[in-house]
Amino acid sequence: QVQLVESGGGLVQPGGSLRLSCAASGSIFSANVMGWYRQAPGKERELVATIGNSGRTNYANSVKGRFTISRDNAKNTVYLQMNSLKLEDTAVYFCNRATAARTDYWGHGTQVTVSS
Repeated sequence: QVQLVESGGGLVQPGGSLRLSCAASGSIFSANVMGWYRQAPGKERELVATIGNSGRTNYANSVKGRFTISRDNAKNTVYLQMNSLKLEDTAVYFCNRATAARTDYWGHGTQVTVSS
């Protein structure tokens, strides 16, 4: 069964931190480069961080130095530690394979709102 369940979002003040989690089914997670995406209102979904099965990571310039992606292969779970959050980080955050297409299966995402 294909499944992606994101959690950990919420309301936080600028400069605050959140840790997102994503539980993925094995068919999506195993041996795949996984990624965290986000979609702000009125904008396209963008890929912000990726992690390979060996732990190699890449980040969008907009989050580099503030976000950290990690994975637990034993739990089929991907994490996104977000620090020094900014207003412009407000979005719905999703996880999926780093090569996921718009027409692929997507979870519901988790809302992150940065507001003072």
